[in-house]
Amino acid sequence: MAAAVPNVHRQEIESLFYHGYSNYMQHAFPEDELRPLSCKPLTRDQSNPAHIELNDPLGNYSLTLIDSLSTLAILASSSGSSFKRERALGHFKDGIVALVEQYGDGTETVLGNGRRARGFDVDSKVQVFETVIRGVGGLLSAHLFAIGELPITGYEPGEMAVKDPVGKSTIKWSNTFKYDGQLLRLAHDLGRRLLPAFSTTTGLPYPRVNLHSGVPFYRNSPLSCESEHGQCPAVPPTNRELTETCSAGAGSLVLEFTVLSRLTGDPRFEYLAKRAFWSVWERRSNIGLVGAGIDAETGIWASSFTGLGAGIDSFFEYALKSYILLSGTSVQEDPLHGNYDMEGIDLAPPLRMEHHDPKSFLQVWEEAYAGIKHHLYRGEMYMHPHYIQADLYTGAARAYWMDSLSAFFPGLLTLSGNVDDAVEIHLLFTALWNRYSALPERWSAVTGSIEGGLGWWGGRPEFIESTYHIYRATKDPWYLYVGEMALRDIKRRCWTKCGWSGMQDVRTGERNDRMESFFLGETAKYLYLLFDPDHPLNNLDAPFVFTTEGHPLLIPRSARMEYTSSRRKPMLEQVRTPAKVSSCPVPVRPVPFSISVTATRSDLFHAANLARLHLMPTIENLDSPIIEYSRDHPSITLSDVRSPSNYTYFPWTLPLELVPFNGTSSVITTRPTYDITFPALPNGVLTPGMLQRVGNGILINGIGSLRLGMIQDVPGSYGGSGDEDLYRVQAINNIPLGKDEKVFIARDIVSSVVNPQDPNFTRVRDSTMLDIVVDVAGPARKPHRSLVSIDESDGPDPILMQEAALVGVLDADSEAASHVKMALSFFANHVGSILHEQPAKPDPKYLREYLPAITPTGVGAAPVPDFVEASGPDISGAPQGLLLWNSIYVTGENCNRKLPASIPRQYQIIVIKRGGCSFVEKLENIPSFALSRTSLQLVVVVSFDEDDDESRIENLLIRPLLDSVQVTSSGLPRHSPIPLVMVGGGQRVYDVFRQAVGVGLKRRYHVHAQGIPISNLIIV
Repeated sequence: MAAAVPNVHRQEIESLFYHGYSNYMQHAFPEDELRPLSCKPLTRDQSNPAHIELNDPLGNYSLTLIDSLSTLAILASSSGSSFKRERALGHFKDGIVALVEQYGDGTETVLGNGRRARGFDVDSKVQVFETVIRGVGGLLSAHLFAIGELPITGYEPGEMAVKDPVGKSTIKWSNTFKYDGQLLRLAHDLGRRLLPAFSTTTGLPYPRVNLHSGVPFYRNSPLSCESEHGQCPAVPPTNRELTETCSAGAGSLVLEFTVLSRLTGDPRFEYLAKRAFWSVWERRSNIGLVGAGIDAETGIWASSFTGLGAGIDSFFEYALKSYILLSGTSVQEDPLHGNYDMEGIDLAPPLRMEHHDPKSFLQVWEEAYAGIKHHLYRGEMYMHPHYIQADLYTGAARAYWMDSLSAFFPGLLTLSGNVDDAVEIHLLFTALWNRYSALPERWSAVTGSIEGGLGWWGGRPEFIESTYHIYRATKDPWYLYVGEMALRDIKRRCWTKCGWSGMQDVRTGERNDRMESFFLGETAKYLYLLFDPDHPLNNLDAPFVFTTEGHPLLIPRSARMEYTSSRRKPMLEQVRTPAKVSSCPVPVRPVPFSISVTATRSDLFHAANLARLHLMPTIENLDSPIIEYSRDHPSITLSDVRSPSNYTYFPWTLPLELVPFNGTSSVITTRPTYDITFPALPNGVLTPGMLQRVGNGILINGIGSLRLGMIQDVPGSYGGSGDEDLYRVQAINNIPLGKDEKVFIARDIVSSVVNPQDPNFTRVRDSTMLDIVVDVAGPARKPHRSLVSIDESDGPDPILMQEAALVGVLDADSEAASHVKMALSFFANHVGSILHEQPAKPDPKYLREYLPAITPTGVGAAPVPDFVEASGPDISGAPQGLLLWNSIYVTGENCNRKLPASIPRQYQIIVIKRGGCSFVEKLENIPSFALSRTSLQLVVVVSFDEDDDESRIENLLIRPLLDSVQVTSSGLPRHSPIPLVMVGGGQRVYDVFRQAVGVGLKRRYHVHAQGIPISNLIIV
């Protein structure tokens, strides 16, 4: 892109912003938003309080002006003429003056009264999240610009500082207005009006609050009493207010509330926002996923649905950005210092010190992204990488659509350093924009069309935001062309005489009569910064962040120190000139003889194929209502009418000189998939008991008429080939399975149905791993994760299980069981309900544990003798049958002396600690004995590994090496070598054997399909 082109685009974007802003101020201010088609203000829907998509963000406090102030401040640092900078700065100052006139200066004096209200004392029930990110965030960001903590070129507030008659420092502007922190005080006023929403025992805020009366509509809140008369209504309201919030709404308050606390000295906001964040994270599922909807009063997830978009998106964003914002700050010992009223909002458990540590937020992001990448990510084998919606508890696929909100994720990945991941996901969003000249609200990767009729685009910024961040990281001109594409399409399709409209349907171009406040607050802002690489905000050497509403925030240096026990002096008069900072490191250069790294990617056309661009027609001539006004509006050109996108093929934005003349696309990878269908058996109709949810998968009790959906997508090696992925059962009939879920089939069921010579379903015995089954005596105790207890009835949690052994059935009222009921409704006509009433459990007797064991290798290794296998648990999780051996001797390392001669004759199992000497030496110290049913059958070595994570024990086991033949203590070759196996678990497992009353063995079996192992199908 020529150097002059970004300058032209900046001018266009400035004109775009002012066209919307001026019309808002003329036709809609002081109301919240503008109707660009009818040239009228858009206000709350007073006649329909349930119209939450409108009433939640609109609070009757001049929302669009507040959202636009930080964009005006950014335009005031324009790289163009000084006239443009002064114009933008003048609008910025005038906007602050207009806001103060309407809502007062935030003081307790007569100046605190505005034309509309005293502060934000308005009778509006608003959503807490929207009010924080738009209202509080917008006010704080504008305040930081006003006092010079965020940079504006040529603006030196320190030189304008004067003292008023009482000695207070103020900033005198040329419009005779004196700025002394009015916006900060108003932000504090607005924040205080949101505090009643935190009157829950979970730490999760209620979703809505009335800016005048608080939360009288939430019956269970201690603050639900009528604020004016101090008493609760005698008759509770008949309509119960919904208490369901979302992860994004509850967990995305830390940035704004932390800055508010640090600037005002009022610690309540930071504390409550952090507590809400951690309340969400601590309720994540066992597989590390966060849900969408959650009840603020109970803390229970409203559904088992998760993804990246609506309801969840900014939680991940604030995990990473909280780390950035808080980096370099101290952890305060007294987070609630000072004399502040916490009555009614301090009901939840207090935060721990580590919850204030910035690194804890980074750890949340890293763990959350690991879960997302493992469960929600579909890689290149699905044509082009993208993310899906999944089950919160199992990770099983639930839906395959992408929403426009999730377009923020490539930008977040870029900030976290995962630039390659960001680029590949962004390619698909760019292809979708190219196809529709906007991003539809929801698009299906399966059908290639808009999902559920949700085809609107309201001017959302997320796609442009990610484009900006990736360009800042890569400097690849590709993203400038992407930005140009978005700019052209917005001007062509959204322009109206009185502003910019959203689109009701991106396919038809039908427009709606609303200009959302974030269009000026975010969309225009990111577009402008994309084409202004020298903007001071793009080169600011400070831990600043853009909030999820696009407002720049930072904690000033003077407010980054540890809190003291006394109340901090509000930062209303601390102004300074930002220091000159060094430039960012030079991005990686493109390959030789090329300009764009992205344009030379081998998978460029994969995203185009997934977006179905090749099926779209070419449209030669396009009409636009903008053209009739082009003579009177110099910012409008023919290029706005004929967009470089509009149903063209890849590369959609690049001029010919950037397109390789011999460019090729790599072959699109697809993973083999097929179904295994078992024949119907006599009386083999599927019944509710034939499929059953167990701890980490599904137990199949009957195989007739069953269909297993297979996919080859599990990394692994087998049989020496080393590089081909393994198969996985991804669905049973119509039930999708998570990537980590297991499928268990009883061995006798398989033997009676499956042909041993069938190449698609071959049972193979594991020659390396087996399970030691141990019955444990002693006092009743809560069992370990691999224990089967027949007397445990103290909670709804499922009993977990090791990979090779079933250990329990979920209680019917557990969360996971509820999810299963929902998932299995998809094939109710086939199997009915899988879950049923839990069978009665037998009387308490013992605990049974299944320990993964590994066999040795080497010339001294002896095969495990033939044995009668121990039975697995029944479908209730209770042990079945007695174990083979019941005499167990537990000793130490067995290295320094020989065991008494009677031990191997009287005990069937000898347990030895690992270490101190070799395995061969341990066996050498076992005296000779005559084989019998009551003599020694097996030696078990217990490994004490430093890694105490018992979930990884099996992966850490390494086959013991017996590098010489077994001999007796006298040095003679042992006539009957002693079988040996090794288990992990250290002291805990060692103690299990000390209490053992029975030991048995259970072999492991796997299934191969076409010679390739099925990784998650286990024969039990």
